[in-house]
Amino acid sequence: MYTYREQILRFLHDFAVPFDNNQAERDLRMLKVQQKISGGFRHEKGIVLFCRIRSYLSTLRKQGLPLLAALEQTLQGHPLLPVFSTPI
Repeated sequence: MYTYREQILRFLHDFAVPFDNNQAERDLRMLKVQQKISGGFRHEKGIVLFCRIRSYLSTLRKQGLPLLAALEQTLQGHPLLPVFSTPI
C-alpha cells in the first residue's frame, strides 16, 4: 500500500478525482428504486426505455448540462447530444 500511496491519496490533492469509484453503483440505484416503488417492470420494453432515459440524463448531469432544457429539446425532436470523450 505504501508503494501506491500517491495514487491512493490522489483525491486529496486533485479535486477532480472522486473519493470513491462507486459512480456505476450510484447510476444503477435509481433503477432499483423504481423497481421497488412500482413493484417491478411489466415488460422488457419498459426496462429498456427507462434505462435509456436514465442513462441520457445521467450523462447530461455529469457534463453539467441543463436537464430540463435537454428534455424539452428532445421532445421537440432536437436532442442535445452529450460530448463523448475519447479513451486515453
